[in-house]
Amino acid sequence: MKREASVAGSFYPAQCNEIESMINQYNQILNQALKNSIVLELKPKAIISPHAGYVYSGFTANVAHRILGNSKPKRVVVIGPSHRVYLDGISGSFYDYFETPCGDLEIDKEYLEHLRSLFDIKFIEAAHQEHSTEVQMPFIKHYIPDAKVIEMVYGDMDPFYLSKICEAILSDKDNAIVISTDLSHYYPLKEAEKLDTYCLKAVHDLDTTYLHSGCEACGKIGVEAIILAAKNLGLKSKIIDYRTSADASGDESAVVGYMSAIFL
Repeated sequence: MKREASVAGSFYPAQCNEIESMINQYNQILNQALKNSIVLELKPKAIISPHAGYVYSGFTANVAHRILGNSKPKRVVVIGPSHRVYLDGISGSFYDYFETPCGDLEIDKEYLEHLRSLFDIKFIEAAHQEHSTEVQMPFIKHYIPDAKVIEMVYGDMDPFYLSKICEAILSDKDNAIVISTDLSHYYPLKEAEKLDTYCLKAVHDLDTTYLHSGCEACGKIGVEAIILAAKNLGLKSKIIDYRTSADASGDESAVVGYMSAIFL
């Protein structure tokens, strides 16, 4: 069974060479703009990455995935919110392979079964046409091509319970986590930046209080979970990039916010 790509050609290019061209362009811009390249040498255990179309959030996502590649994890678990279907809890990708335009990634079903023996992880097939998780996979295929992956899509669930799943995953040195989220949606630029400050401060300070003071991230449950897990595991956080859709479109009337961060 294969988890077929569902948003190739819309959220990101359907052709591998076009994806590679975009990633190369992002890195050229990054290399020219970054005065201190030490951050690009870090080795995180987890990242936060956005999930809009690459033309809007691809640069922000790319820098986090590029840094994650330094860690060379053998297994990457991608966790994102469900946008299409209502979910009570969390669904795991019980498939054999995950399709990307640059080749399939092997899904680690054996490890997923191990997690299911510890936690209430369902398999709801309709949940696995989800863009929040899928858009991360071409970056993983580019930077960590030999890694096995697991896709987890969550709906209505307790962030504390998800944090325990994250802790279990990160207790294995061969694992890494990608938490997928965008920030505020469709506010004027200045208002969006004000709301997004709560999200950024929550991650920077590892303080979930700020998440509930104004952060409107669609993946707030996942962000809260990784903050709780990071605190328990003694990890430190670092904000890597923040921007909005206005940076790409020029339209400041109704923007979406994007953040990438790493956990060390």
